[in-house]
Amino acid sequence: MTPEEFRIHGHQLIDWIADYRATLAGRPVMAATKPKEITNQLPTSPPQDPEPFEQILADLDTVVLPGLSHWQHPRFFGYFPSNGLLAGVLGDLASTGLGVLGLAWQSSPAITEIEDVTLDWVRQMVGLSINWHGVIQDTASTSTLVALITARERITNYALARGGLQAEPKPLIIYVSAQSHSSVDKAALLAGFGRDNIRLVPTDADLAMRPAALASMIEADLAANLLPCAIVATTGTTATTAIDPVQAIADLASQHNLWLHVDAAMAGSAMILPECRWMWSGIEQADSLVLNAHKWLGVPFDCSLYFVRDPEHLVRVMSTNPSFLQSSVDGQVRNLRDWGIPLGRRFRALKLWFILREQGVSGLQSRLRRDLANAQTLAAVVAATPNWRVVAPVPLQTVCIRHEPDGLTGEALDTHTKAWAQAVNESGEAYLTPATLDGRWMVRISIGALPTEAGDIAQTWATIRRIAESS
Repeated sequence: MTPEEFRIHGHQLIDWIADYRATLAGRPVMAATKPKEITNQLPTSPPQDPEPFEQILADLDTVVLPGLSHWQHPRFFGYFPSNGLLAGVLGDLASTGLGVLGLAWQSSPAITEIEDVTLDWVRQMVGLSINWHGVIQDTASTSTLVALITARERITNYALARGGLQAEPKPLIIYVSAQSHSSVDKAALLAGFGRDNIRLVPTDADLAMRPAALASMIEADLAANLLPCAIVATTGTTATTAIDPVQAIADLASQHNLWLHVDAAMAGSAMILPECRWMWSGIEQADSLVLNAHKWLGVPFDCSLYFVRDPEHLVRVMSTNPSFLQSSVDGQVRNLRDWGIPLGRRFRALKLWFILREQGVSGLQSRLRRDLANAQTLAAVVAATPNWRVVAPVPLQTVCIRHEPDGLTGEALDTHTKAWAQAVNESGEAYLTPATLDGRWMVRISIGALPTEAGDIAQTWATIRRIAESS
C-alpha cells in the first residue's frame, strides 16, 4: 500500500469508525455469535494473492461486527468501563503510523519524554506528591507482577543476583484481600511465591480488608518462622468496588517493613476528583500503585499507569544494559526498558497525551461525576423497589443488585439470578455481568461507558425488572 492508497483507505476507515460510534445505540449490546461461527466464515488457508482493501473493510461489517459485544454502547454495564475516547483512538493511530519503538531514550527520545510528562500530569491530577514516579505498563496484571517481583527482591536483599528464591531459608508470604482481583493471585504465583504462601485476609461488612485480621496473620506467620513480604490493598475491588483502609494497612506495612502495593486499577481514575481521594487516604505511605487509564479515564486499551514512590528498587530489579543500547547520555535520561519487563515499548503515551489535551481535567471530571451521580440514583431506585436489594455499598459507579422474590432462597435464588441476567444479555438491550458475593450470585451494573446517560440507565432498569419479575 502506497502513502496515497493509505490516504484513501485511511479516510474510509475513519469514516467507518465514526459511523460505527454514531450508530451504536441501535445495535444489540451483546454478540449473539455461536462458538466457531466466525471461524467457519474464514478461509482455512492464508490468501495466496493480495485482496482489494475494499473487501477487507467490507468484512468488518459482515464478519467482525456480528461477533462483538459493544463496550462503547450506552447500555454496556458489564465488567468495568473500558472507554475509547476518540481523541485517544487518533493518538493510537498516530502511534502506530509512526511505527517507532522505545528501546532506550536515544532510540526515540519523544517516546520517553512525552511519557514522563504525561505521567507526571496524571500524578498531579490524582493528588500524589512529587515523590511518585510513573511508567506505562500494558495492564494492571503486569503492574502487579512487577510490584511483587520488586517486593520479593527488596525483602531478600536482591536474591536474584545469588540463588534466587530457591536459596532463601524462609518462605515469603503475600497478603491480599479475599475480594482482590484474580490478577493479584496470578501475579503472586508467577513471581514464585506459591499458592500456599498467599494469605487471603478476611473482609468486614463493607467488603473491605480487616486490618486487625491482617495484623494477626502477620504475627502468626512471624511466629511460624515465615517471612512476610508484601501486602496488596485494593481501592475499588472488581466485584463491588469495595475500599480497603489504606492508612491502617500502610501502618502495618511500615511496622513490619512490608512492601505495600495498592490496586486502584478502575477506581484510581476517580482520584482526579478531590472529593474521592478519601478512598485511598494513606496512599503516600504505599510503595507502588496502579491505575488503568484504559478503564474509566477513557484512554483506549492498553494503558496501565504504574507509579512507584522509590524507583531505585524497580530499576535495580528490571534494568538491563546490553552494549548495543548504551549511549553517551545514559546518565542524563530515563531508559524505560529499566522500568518494566519488556525491552521495547510502543508509543502508548501518545493516546494519553492526546486525551489529556483534548478533554482537559475539567472534561474528564465532569464525565466521572455524571457516572457517580447516575450510580447513586440507580441504587436509590433499586433499594426502594419491593423484592429488590442493593447488596453492597456504592462508593463509586458500580451497583450490585439482586432480585429476591418471596420464598426464593439458596440455590434456587442463584438459579433465578443467573437466568434473568442471561436473559437480559441475550435480549440485546443491555449487557450486565453476574458475580458471586458471600457465596451467592448477584448482578453488577457497572456504569461508565462514554455515551451512557440517565435515560440509558432508566431504560436498562425497566428491562431488568420486566425480565426478572416475569421469570
